[in-house]
Amino acid sequence: MNQVLERFGKIDILVNNAGGQFPSPAHMLSPRGFDAVIKNNLNGLFYMTHAVASLAMIPAKRGRIVNVIADIARGFPGMVHTGAARAGVENMTKTLAVEWATHGIRVNACAPGTIRSSGTAQYGDAALELSRRATPLKRLGTVEEVSRVIVFLASDQNDFVTGSTYYIDGGGSLWGDVWPIEEPTTQA
Repeated sequence: MNQVLERFGKIDILVNNAGGQFPSPAHMLSPRGFDAVIKNNLNGLFYMTHAVASLAMIPAKRGRIVNVIADIARGFPGMVHTGAARAGVENMTKTLAVEWATHGIRVNACAPGTIRSSGTAQYGDAALELSRRATPLKRLGTVEEVSRVIVFLASDQNDFVTGSTYYIDGGGSLWGDVWPIEEPTTQA
């Protein structure tokens, strides 16, 4: 942080877009795998945000923070670890929006659905097709569509927007099922 401030003198915008996860049903997820995703997707985001705000934005009384989460509106079956981390980030977004409003800092999030990108290429065409069919707009999103929302949230055009999450998911958070539900083997 000190090197960035030395070189540029200020930090106006922070986009938290780091993340990492892997598909796994919850019952097959190891504690170590769960912890690794929480450390990266939740803890790492907080540490970066805290450093930028404390060293640059709060002293400047100005800043824009955009947290990229995921389409977690209806849970995240098959990725409980990242769903838990991203839900924590969504709550952190709301909390920091309130706490840091007095410092002129706007904190928002965007929640992409299935976006055709290098990050989703690892899941294969069959999984992406399942997501496409479960999206009301019947297509996957693009990185350009996500970037337009991030640019808006990072700009002065959002002066009265803070603590919000924008879903960029073609309506996927409202409808569709990408996690098959098996019939129970015994009645509960």
